[in-house]
Amino acid sequence: MKLTGKVMLAFAAVYLFWGGTYVGIKLGLTVFPPLGMAGIRHTLAGLIMLSVAVLRKEVWPTRRQLVTSMLIGVMMLTIGNGLVTLVEQTVPSAIVSLLIGAVPLWITLLNWAFGDHMTPTLSALIGVFLGLIGIAVLVLGSQADTSFEFSWIGIGLILVAALSWASGSLVSRYGQLPKSALMNLAVQMLTGGLSLSLLSLVRQEWVGFSIQSITPTALWALVYLIVLGSLVAYSAYLWLLRHVNPTWVSTYAFVNPIVAVILGWLLAGEQLTPMALIAALIIVGSIAVMTLAPKTTTKP
Repeated sequence: MKLTGKVMLAFAAVYLFWGGTYVGIKLGLTVFPPLGMAGIRHTLAGLIMLSVAVLRKEVWPTRRQLVTSMLIGVMMLTIGNGLVTLVEQTVPSAIVSLLIGAVPLWITLLNWAFGDHMTPTLSALIGVFLGLIGIAVLVLGSQADTSFEFSWIGIGLILVAALSWASGSLVSRYGQLPKSALMNLAVQMLTGGLSLSLLSLVRQEWVGFSIQSITPTALWALVYLIVLGSLVAYSAYLWLLRHVNPTWVSTYAFVNPIVAVILGWLLAGEQLTPMALIAALIIVGSIAVMTLAPKTTTKP
C-alpha cells in the first residue's frame, strides 16, 4: 500500500470520524428514535450529495448502476448501520464498536471466496486474528462492568450487521457503479435513509415524540453524524475501497473501538478500564502486521 497524502487523509477520516459516530449515536438516542435518527442522517446526507451532483451536472447512472448502488445502500446502511443504531439502545457504544471488529475477518474471507480469489497472506491473517484478540480483551474487560447486561440477541444482530456491511463493501469494490462518485454516494444514502425512515414509521417510533424534547447535545450529535459520519467518512471509505486492498481498509473496525472507548469515557460517562489500554496495544500491533509486513506472492 502506497501511503500517499490522499490515502492517509482518507484513513484518518475513517479511523477518527467513524470512531466518534458510536458516541454520536449514543448521544442522539437520548432524544431521537433509533431508525428514525439513522433515516434522517442518511437521507439529509444523500440530498446534499444529490444537490451537489446536480449542480455540477454529473452523469446520471444507468439502470444497472442504479440497482447496484441501491443494493449497497440496503446492505451497508439499512441493515449494517440500522442494526448498529438499533442495538445501541441497550448495548454500550464501545461494545457495539468492538463487535463490529468482525468486519475485517468477513471482508478477508469474502474477498478470498468471491472477490479477487487471492489467498490471504499470512501477515493479513495474523493481523486479523490479533485484532480479534484485542477486541475480545475489550469485551471481556467490559463484562466486568456490572451495569452492562450481556445480550446474545444484541450480539447476534451486530454480527449480522457486520456481515452485511462487509458484503456491501465488496459489492462496492467490484460492482458496476455510477461513473459519478457523487451520484453513487447520493443513491446509496437516499436508499438507506428512506428505507430506514419507512421502517421507523412502521415501528411507530415517532409516536409521542416532541420537538421541544430536542436538546442541543442531541442536535449537535445528529449534525456530527450527517457531516462527518456520512458525508466525509463514508465518502472516504468508499473511495478507499476502490483504491486500496479491502482488507487494509477494513482495519478501521479495529481502530474505531479505541476511539469509541475514549470518547465514550469523555462524553457519555462510559467506563474506561486498564484492559482498554492493553487491547489498544494489541490492536495497533495487528494493524502494523497487516499493513507494514512485506508482501508475499499468493496464488488463486
